[in-house]
Amino acid sequence: MAPALRLTKRKDASPWPRMSSTFWTVILLTSLLIIYCGQLAAGTCEIVMLDRDSSQPRRTIARQTARCACKKGQIAGTTRAMPACVDASIVRTKQWCEMVPCLEDEGCDLLINKSGWTCTQPGGRVKTTTAL
Repeated sequence: MAPALRLTKRKDASPWPRMSSTFWTVILLTSLLIIYCGQLAAGTCEIVMLDRDSSQPRRTIARQTARCACKKGQIAGTTRAMPACVDASIVRTKQWCEMVPCLEDEGCDLLINKSGWTCTQPGGRVKTTTAL
């Protein structure tokens, strides 16, 4: 006859390994730090990818991807040539210059078809930006 299975639990057995409270505190704080560092603060942006193409003479094409954590009513945009959270109505109406995308000494003009804007520097150099 086969031996009977014991279904009773030992009284001295614990489902969790016995470790000091300091060990579990370190594990908890480490996991919280990892979770917190992966998230952006509300209303902030960071550049996650930047690609420059200078294959054409006198012309540089730059593409950047930003990750933003915008507040309600805001959307990812550009302020002072850096990614930022801007009022969603600016993007909806394509009034790009209202988000102040150019640097302080540059002038902002909308493209004719409102697909983007230009920033004109005092020396005459023009930077054109189109929105996707």
